[in-house]
Amino acid sequence: MNMLRNPNSCLLRPRPYPAQLSLVIPVYNEESVVPFLRGALEQFVAELGCESEIVLVNDGSTDATLQLILDWAERDTRVKVINFSRNFGHQMACTAGLDYASGDAIVLLDADLQDPFNVIHRMLERYCEGYDVVYGQRETRQGETWFKRFTAWSFYRLMQAYVHKDLPVDTGDFRLLSRSCLAALQQMRETHRFLRGMVAWVGFPQIGVRYQRSPRVAGSTKYTLSKMLRFAWTAATSFSVLPLKASMLIGVIVTMMGLAEGIHALLAKICHWYVVPGWSSLTVLISIIGGTTLMSIGVLGEYIGKLYEQSKNRPLYVVSQTVNVSPGKSTREESRIEAVKN
Repeated sequence: MNMLRNPNSCLLRPRPYPAQLSLVIPVYNEESVVPFLRGALEQFVAELGCESEIVLVNDGSTDATLQLILDWAERDTRVKVINFSRNFGHQMACTAGLDYASGDAIVLLDADLQDPFNVIHRMLERYCEGYDVVYGQRETRQGETWFKRFTAWSFYRLMQAYVHKDLPVDTGDFRLLSRSCLAALQQMRETHRFLRGMVAWVGFPQIGVRYQRSPRVAGSTKYTLSKMLRFAWTAATSFSVLPLKASMLIGVIVTMMGLAEGIHALLAKICHWYVVPGWSSLTVLISIIGGTTLMSIGVLGEYIGKLYEQSKNRPLYVVSQTVNVSPGKSTREESRIEAVKN
């Protein structure tokens, strides 16, 4: 068999075009987007040279999204609908879609059509070359504010520099996974999920394809600033103990400040320097030390809280309804067995 070598020195074994391609799409309050998504997807799958399935995960939508995708599934058996009992979050919806996908290759993408479908053809070319992960890497982000572009740019560079050196920059969840990579990924059932980092962590030959991200076709983004900040914090604390080390470093700095203030007070006494009467310096030091201590306890508590939530061993999500899915059908266990065999 002809074998190539990728830049990470992993042997690449060319593989045939997938017999079936799964498209995993989480949806949340996207009633204005679904009609556009349906037309674009139906046109795209008609161009594919293989069978396909569309896995739609409704993440507790409160508008007409569920009814729209149920109507779609009734008319097209290729469409699977996974309906959550409530909103569990984007990363859990992505996880559920991956669990229920049955294709040889699986593409994870958003419903807002910001990720162009024609990029998937290039991903499939890389898949056939032997890559197990092909991620979309954004060259431009149309329709987004300068603030969001700057914060996204900063987030990935900081994550790569201090948290996860293998995390590719300027990427989202838009990516193609091989069945063998997905099998390894599904063994990771942690409660606080950062799929982009998890995919990088499992390894396998990975490569990016660059593309220009389009603006949303309709509606507004569901990722508010507060959600983005929580997501960034989850990513940092899920993959690194850097915040704990940072709190220790801050503690050392504050201790040095206290020593410096003590030396200054001693020298003032010996040298008879003029000192403004009062305890302002003491008050400042106590405030700094107290604030630093509370901050360090808060960071430590964040990690302990994650351990507590993980120890409950609750399911990552709860499915209340499925359409065009065999009873009890989830590829997670089958994939786990396959990963062990491989």
